Amino acid sequence: MRLTPRLILLLTLPPLMWSGNAMVGRLMVGQIPPFTLNFVRWVIVAVILLPLAWRALQPWSRIAERWPYLLAVGVLGVGAYNSLQYLALVSSTPVNVTLVASSLSAWMMLIGVVVYREHPTRRQIAGAAMGLIGVVFVVSRGSWEVLTAVRFVPGDLYMLLATIGWAVYSWLLARPPAHMRGAQRPDWDWAGLLMVQVLFGLPASALFFGAEQWSGAAPIQWHIGTVSAVMFAAVGASLVAYRSWGLGVAEGGPALAAFFYNLTPLFAALMSLWILGEVPQVHHLVAFVLIVGGIAVSTSTAAASGQNVRTSPGSRRHPAAGSDR
Repeated sequence: MRLTPRLILLLTLPPLMWSGNAMVGRLMVGQIPPFTLNFVRWVIVAVILLPLAWRALQPWSRIAERWPYLLAVGVLGVGAYNSLQYLALVSSTPVNVTLVASSLSAWMMLIGVVVYREHPTRRQIAGAAMGLIGVVFVVSRGSWEVLTAVRFVPGDLYMLLATIGWAVYSWLLARPPAHMRGAQRPDWDWAGLLMVQVLFGLPASALFFGAEQWSGAAPIQWHIGTVSAVMFAAVGASLVAYRSWGLGVAEGGPALAAFFYNLTPLFAALMSLWILGEVPQVHHLVAFVLIVGGIAVSTSTAAASGQNVRTSPGSRRHPAAGSDR
């Protein structure tokens, strides 16, 4: 696999957007309940997508025939992941949440071995280790004393569950069943495919939202800040990030995408510094070199071994990518 500027951009945009989403989720604690934020976010996404993707809903039989798969990717990618992330941010910090999320590469490899019989090479494992060490540098700020002082809270467990679900989601995108490949795949473009995912994910998000409201959640504090936060979550962290992630996973494969995901805690740390008005330090540079080095090592391995880890047999596309129309 050769890294191209296009592929680098596609796989860098999502962690940038999602680290910003983690900051937004933390800043909105006390102003928007977490499940409410996720539900409102995806309702806005559905409204934006509907004029672009309404044809994907007709005929309904195409969706009904594929409902188990569409339900899985919808619930995991739309309903569960974001709800759990916002819930995690109630008691945890953006850096802690993105640190837990950086275990994605390990979960990707584990699922690849157990479910898809795709075994990582030594260099791929080394690349993942380099990325995780880079993440540790971000969290510890290059200090062992700071690292030993890091404490995990219940929110980190929610984020771990979200990360495992996202790993499953990404593999489902890259290895869809036969009815979502080749000639059997409906002619949905990217908007239609995302719309169908949202269609199945929204009910799950609505259940979380309903339970939250039933338990007596505080009302939304509407002001320019909350409106901006919701719109960023809907457009940047949803439409832009999901479209880029889908194309990136299709072109580079889920394993490579997981290495890029390690940029998320680095971006989150840099955003925290920016908000606090601080200057980036040497440990940020070290972390960046390690994370990018891990990506380079894993990429050279795929190219050298000639592995095709892009998509399922017979198709270079998957449900999140859609066509290039």
